[in-house]
Amino acid sequence: MPWWKTLGNKVRAIQASGTQESRHQCLPDGSSLLSTMEMEQEKISLGKEMNPDSASYRCSACHGDEDWSYGNPIRGRAKSRSLSASPALGSTKEFRRTRSLHGPCPVTTFGPKACMLQNPKTIMHIQDPASQRLTWNKSPKSVLVIKKIRDASLLQPFKALCVYLMEENNMIVYVEKKVLEDPAIVNDEHFGAVKKKFCTFREDYDDISNQIDFIICLGGDGTLLYASSLFQGSVPPVMAFHLGSLGFLTPFNFENFQSQVTQVIEGNAAIVLRSRLKVKVVKELREKKGPVLQNGIDENGVLAPGLDKDSPKHMVNYQVLNEVVIDRGPSSYLSNVDVYLDGHLITTVQGDGVIVSTPTGSTAYAAAAGASMIHPNVPAIMITPICPHSLSFRPIVVPAGVELKIMLSPEARNTAWVSFDGRKRQEICHGDSISITTSCYPLPSICFRDPVSDWFESLAECLHWNVRKKQNHFTGEEEEF
Repeated sequence: MPWWKTLGNKVRAIQASGTQESRHQCLPDGSSLLSTMEMEQEKISLGKEMNPDSASYRCSACHGDEDWSYGNPIRGRAKSRSLSASPALGSTKEFRRTRSLHGPCPVTTFGPKACMLQNPKTIMHIQDPASQRLTWNKSPKSVLVIKKIRDASLLQPFKALCVYLMEENNMIVYVEKKVLEDPAIVNDEHFGAVKKKFCTFREDYDDISNQIDFIICLGGDGTLLYASSLFQGSVPPVMAFHLGSLGFLTPFNFENFQSQVTQVIEGNAAIVLRSRLKVKVVKELREKKGPVLQNGIDENGVLAPGLDKDSPKHMVNYQVLNEVVIDRGPSSYLSNVDVYLDGHLITTVQGDGVIVSTPTGSTAYAAAAGASMIHPNVPAIMITPICPHSLSFRPIVVPAGVELKIMLSPEARNTAWVSFDGRKRQEICHGDSISITTSCYPLPSICFRDPVSDWFESLAECLHWNVRKKQNHFTGEEEEF
């Protein structure tokens, strides 16, 4: 019997007995790691059965090759784009990804006798980001169109898109009520028949989370952040057109919107899962006995007391796409907040504040504060101080699964203020807490090409990352010196 059939039979037997860990791992020699003891037995039993061709076996996750095009590099926004991540037909050889975006699975045997304790119950299976593509269980019928408010240049694209969705695709279009209150739309007689078909909603009043199949954003990055705020649970796929000022998160141009929207409706698009932060704000309900100043001092110069420890608390949850910002607000004093990680105090921030951001938010406020930029597929949370009063306080990246808790320090001279993606700004007093961890509800953003190409194109086009005039090469005479 050929060696590969023998290996397949033995793997199935091990899986049926429930004794091996199902997670794929690779050894340096390219063979699959089942578990420590099973692998040693396989080496003994299969060593004599393997033919010479088996030595060339390579795990695609660890040793996959990538073909690159050496033509013009991707730089700036292309005039015509395709949603497919596959190379276009033609004679030009383009990049084709043949390996995982995940890092190689680590070898869990350390030296001749040590190994990692196996715990199959804690195994997490995450699909390779390079293979994440959109599909539909049923054909989408409803779409939410989010338009940047008070921007006259978006009226014509908005009307054209809505007419196309309603008349060509027979879809139900949802828009926010205040969008239709724009005088230019109200006074447009030709748009009146279409306007009557809209389904409208009001933010914070109407729940549309279970009625939307996918979302189309017209504007800048703020429209994507607004779309995220409307869905505190599962988020429909988001297709964002670049019609704003920056457009780091909006990869699509509007010129060919018909074909691009059609491809999305047909389920032919790559997606990137942008992780969000699950934030819980717990506040003590305080009794006000007279006017209280902003720093918590009453009119008699005494710190305004809160209720006792058993007093009721007010709790609010948020889903945040970019960042949570805790700052000193209008106070002239330094902010003084304690940061806990999984219940342990790791540091006290003394400065203008601190930013807790997702990888998506690492290219926003955090980047301006000196943090590194992280690709959206990297599972992480970034902690960035704002103007810290310490030369050694650098931004740090922590695993996505930790829980952060931020509170005012007992020595804090003033309160702090917190905002979530630049919205819902509120004051944080002594006894209040902000708990932050990675949400299980990411935002599925539809890619123009693929997650890697789109991200680097946005870095180059929007942030002008590493733009510099190239150094001149030596002439023949200069090389002699």
